[in-house]
Amino acid sequence: MPVQRVTLITLGVADLARSRAFYADLGWQPVAAQEGVCFYQMDGMGLGLFGREALAEDQGRAGTRLETGAITLAQNFSDRHGVDAAYAAAMTAGAEPLKAPEEVFWGGYSGYYADPDGHVWEVAHNPFWPLDGQGRLTIPSDGGAPDESMEEDS
Repeated sequence: MPVQRVTLITLGVADLARSRAFYADLGWQPVAAQEGVCFYQMDGMGLGLFGREALAEDQGRAGTRLETGAITLAQNFSDRHGVDAAYAAAMTAGAEPLKAPEEVFWGGYSGYYADPDGHVWEVAHNPFWPLDGQGRLTIPSDGGAPDESMEEDS
């Protein structure tokens, strides 16, 4: 079984109905829901929305106040038009604009927004990281940027 994989990302949310409405406005449809949690099927993995208090309890940390973490979730697109369209859809759905899409120093094009619970999403076009016909990302072993390669760990 592969070691480098993620099968489910769960976001703690303050108001599940509000978060479900936000993601529905982006065109996302849940495949399963139970009291306090819902799940979205993604390509080979899932995304869950879970009430924060219930999530803390499920983690064995009942009473802990969960906040958003220092993490960025990203969606890559095959061109800038896809980035602009996704950003516009997020704004229409009520996202908080953080950085409008623009050309970035590494040679791509990206922007950031936050969902109703402050979870940060990046929408990006990286011309050095190809997407297949299903939108799946392949990170080249050299990192993809011209004239740059990863150093071997010592």
